[in-house]
Amino acid sequence: MLRLPRTRTGRRRAVQVAMGLCVLALLPSTWMFTTADGRLRTTADVPRTQVAMVFGAGLWQGEPSPYLARRLDAAAELYRSGRIEVVLVTGDNSREEYDEPDAMRAYLTDHGVPDRHIVSDYAGFDTWDSCVRAKKIFGVDRAVLISQGFHIRRAVALCQEAGVTSYGVGVQDKHDETWYYGATRELFAAGKASLDALFEPDPRFLGPEEPGVARALASAR
Repeated sequence: MLRLPRTRTGRRRAVQVAMGLCVLALLPSTWMFTTADGRLRTTADVPRTQVAMVFGAGLWQGEPSPYLARRLDAAAELYRSGRIEVVLVTGDNSREEYDEPDAMRAYLTDHGVPDRHIVSDYAGFDTWDSCVRAKKIFGVDRAVLISQGFHIRRAVALCQEAGVTSYGVGVQDKHDETWYYGATRELFAAGKASLDALFEPDPRFLGPEEPGVARALASAR
């Protein structure tokens, strides 16, 4: 059982330690909000940018989850309005029976985005990996990032750190159990994100450079 110090000085020090720990715990979130400040937009006012990145958000029976579908809907809307030219879909394909990028590609083609204007990153295992691979593997220097509102600040902050000048479109969703889970998860993910930004680890899989984005942009002209 935790016991409080008996002396006034001891109690004061305990309070100071507790306050210090609270400040440290909030630093990662503060960094994310500061970095992303001024870089969040809507599909109507995001700057025209050649490439949009859509982050994976799970599959249901091989199809995009409702959350992922809404991200893809936003990307298709940006493409139809001429604000982007190419969509980079980045997600998990670590096992044969689970393929986020191909499911995302199929959804986009069904919603009016030509297949030749979609590029797949099959090793986007987490947000940092996706951002680093966008820069180092696909040569993306500037992008519109699309995710849910609770995740978009972390995505923008990490892609900025990875060297991708980014604007974020946060897709809105009803505040159901999944939303609250995602929002709570972000409190813990902020700590990992700050460490990724500080130490800049290599992605789980890097591999050789790929010309997919350059080819897709050439075909869009």
